[in-house]
Amino acid sequence: MKKISVDSLKEGLIFTHPVYIEGDNILVPAGAAIRKKDIDRLRSWGIDTVETDGIPIKPADIDAIHEQAQKAAASKTPESKTEPSVISLSEVHENKGVYRTYTELIERLDQIINEIGAAVSVESRSIDSITGRLIQAVRDQRNSMIGYILGGEVSGFELAKSSVNSAILSALIAAEMHLPNHKIMQVVTGALLHDVGMLRLPKEIVTKKGGLSASELQRMQAHPLYAFRIVTKELLYPEDVGIIVLQHHERWDGEGYPRKVIGANIDVGARIVSVADAFEAMVSQKPYRNSMMGYQAMKNLLSDNSRRFDPDVLKAFIQTMGIYPIGSIILLNNGALARVIEIHGTAPLRPRIRILIDENGKSNKQDEGETIDLLNDRNLFIARAVDPKEASKKNA
Repeated sequence: MKKISVDSLKEGLIFTHPVYIEGDNILVPAGAAIRKKDIDRLRSWGIDTVETDGIPIKPADIDAIHEQAQKAAASKTPESKTEPSVISLSEVHENKGVYRTYTELIERLDQIINEIGAAVSVESRSIDSITGRLIQAVRDQRNSMIGYILGGEVSGFELAKSSVNSAILSALIAAEMHLPNHKIMQVVTGALLHDVGMLRLPKEIVTKKGGLSASELQRMQAHPLYAFRIVTKELLYPEDVGIIVLQHHERWDGEGYPRKVIGANIDVGARIVSVADAFEAMVSQKPYRNSMMGYQAMKNLLSDNSRRFDPDVLKAFIQTMGIYPIGSIILLNNGALARVIEIHGTAPLRPRIRILIDENGKSNKQDEGETIDLLNDRNLFIARAVDPKEASKKNA
């Protein structure tokens, strides 16, 4: 990087790449104008030079850079499989209504992720727009949004999809814990951005199928630090949001990373995103493993015993998701196969279900099967959860 004298900096000056102070501390991100107070601060610190790989550009050129990044992202669109599986909802098949909102949130976040990865300046209000739309969708269509995490068939956009799913779950937990609205906004924003630090890691580490070497693991565990810098220095969010992305891999027992923060010293938003991220990671297809069904993922969380997760956050998650999350395929004691469509927070083992294949082996179309509330029908109970792949074969 080339050195630039602080005396040569002018208010309003814009560079094509981030401007750094003493190595890796960002003064301003790419495309952001240098402010008078930035220059005054450098002088008060006794700093004579800054560094950048960029060159000065005119403000009018910023729009062209944004447009180029957006065109690259727009060349891809979320896709749904032509034929829905047994767990798909009608909105998934028809690509209408709230499912369209869900896919648009993923697509828009993917565009922003592409811009961040290309070191293009991103305005926080574009992310705030996604946060607001997501929270409203969760409030208006809670069950559908949960169902898409297990049953939605969006392909590609892995980082954006994972982040949107984690944000949906985080919004539900935060609401269940009765956090104030401004904190819910911060938690959802943190969930959307919690893994942007991955953009600063070599692709071969992020997508590696086998175990990581000691040095690779060390680099991987640095991604919350990278994310904190992106969120606070490039996107200019307050530290209340930055601390969520910084601490989302800290553990309740103090054995997490990057700083081994323990218990209630971990920000509550980070504790929420930690649970949401863990569940989403287990139920989503990854390059290095197959997805886990919702019930098994929930069992794994329940066996934590206060090691990794805040017990109160985990309790709120179970109350909002149930033991058998919406979209789960279950086998009843009478041999019928059903899909969970609604849960009861006070009775997580007795959700509302829709019959897919009845006890006589008759198969039903997506939304034509009988609905049964197990809270009211005590003769029926769930025998076990069923892998969706197994269910698809039975319904073929």
